[in-house]
Amino acid sequence: MTTKLYKLTYIEEPSLTFGYEQKIIDPRDGLTLFGPYTRNEIQYQSPPIGIIGADVSRKRLISWIEKARKPVNQTDDSIARPYFPGIEATYNFDINIDAIVQLEVSQDAIDKYLQYFDDHQRIHNLVNLYADALIKYQKQEERPVLVWLVVIPDSIYQHCRPKSRIPKEGNINIGLPRKSRTELLLFEEDRALQEAYKYEKNFHNQLKAKLLESRIVTQVIRESTIAYAEIKNEKGKLQRDLRKFESAIAWSLSTALYYKIGGLPWKLGEVRKDVCYVGLVYKRVENNSNDKYACCAAQMFLDSGDGLVFRGNLGPWYNPDKKEFHLNREGSADLIQKALETFKEKNNAFPKEIFIHAKTYFSDEEWKGFEEGSQGKSKLVGIRIRDDYGFKLYREFPYPVPRGMSLMIDNKNAFLWTKGYVSRLQSPIGMETPNPLSIEVTRDTADIETVCRDVLALTKLNYNACIYGDGVPVTLRFADAIGEILTAGPMKNIGVLPFKHYI
Repeated sequence: MTTKLYKLTYIEEPSLTFGYEQKIIDPRDGLTLFGPYTRNEIQYQSPPIGIIGADVSRKRLISWIEKARKPVNQTDDSIARPYFPGIEATYNFDINIDAIVQLEVSQDAIDKYLQYFDDHQRIHNLVNLYADALIKYQKQEERPVLVWLVVIPDSIYQHCRPKSRIPKEGNINIGLPRKSRTELLLFEEDRALQEAYKYEKNFHNQLKAKLLESRIVTQVIRESTIAYAEIKNEKGKLQRDLRKFESAIAWSLSTALYYKIGGLPWKLGEVRKDVCYVGLVYKRVENNSNDKYACCAAQMFLDSGDGLVFRGNLGPWYNPDKKEFHLNREGSADLIQKALETFKEKNNAFPKEIFIHAKTYFSDEEWKGFEEGSQGKSKLVGIRIRDDYGFKLYREFPYPVPRGMSLMIDNKNAFLWTKGYVSRLQSPIGMETPNPLSIEVTRDTADIETVCRDVLALTKLNYNACIYGDGVPVTLRFADAIGEILTAGPMKNIGVLPFKHYI
């Protein structure tokens, strides 16, 4: 039974915990004043990192690292882009430039494969230039590397995405006709070409997918992100004029690096102990003849804030009529059992509550499986979260409603503004009148205001970008990207992997 509330309320900005157990709301302030949460737990004073790329790309990245070891000032007076104190001053570790492992990728080979007209062949061969070198290093070299910085030229970024196209004239026409891509072929060279069609046409996702089995952690960096003052287009203008974002780039890349070497930059300040959050991930398998066939996975976030990704079973989870994904009873039970067992391994007990976040409603069969998998272990609550474009809230001020504003419709439904005006930044997040998230408790019961507080807090756990807050909770923020990585190539049983392998 629902009880109408129509209660407009403001949820205070969730705090984060940093070094010395100090709490503050802005990640940049917390890291500057107190350092990261695990400031004394990183094993290496100078962690082993590697760089892979063409010669000019590696030199530009090293030049940027040398610059980021020192303070980086913002070029304007924006409070939203505070200065960066430097890597060592912020994260309590330094990068020894001379100790960086470097792998060469031939610029001639890059230029050659960029001329391949066939999208699959172009991207597959370019990805292998990087992936094969990384896998070979891991197998043959004894010197460990915690994270590889993969720096790619802008030409790869521009021509190796799903909708990228290059002119057929003047390029290399290597590939197979569509009907020959799945047939049994006689010649070995043709069978080698077939391999490219097993992978998604996306450089980033394909590279991540090919490295999952080897457990290689990477951070892909577009060259113009760190050499924005050098790379010019055909007209002689800067390819990307990011000069006013210098400090923001330093914050985000260094935070992602710290997380991927094993550190935790921050954790939630007001942690609800023994609670975990699971975000469902679905992605259709495009190269399967059954249009219902899809991959399911789950992102589980512990009360520490760190995450793990579970790949579920492949199956007919997609309903093309309703355009919705739903597991069957057995699949949902298996998925939740994996999450519970992993939580117990890390905490010596099952969580008291699990909140499952999804973009759609749960089917009865799907929910019965979740209940069976968690019976006698944890309380299960189903939450539907989606963007709502049909409802806006205005006020008679120069700025929009503040981030954290919520409208409780009843004890199961609410609107929550995760974007909006932020007093700490003296500006809004986003340039338009913000849309709210529609939040609904669809299975079991939970206090709707508590659910909104949790969702708002989960918008502050994106370790891939050091920003004040995201517009989407981390349980759903990377759902599409993870699904695309899991289906970017042939399916393999890779087990449970930390979140850092996917972002």
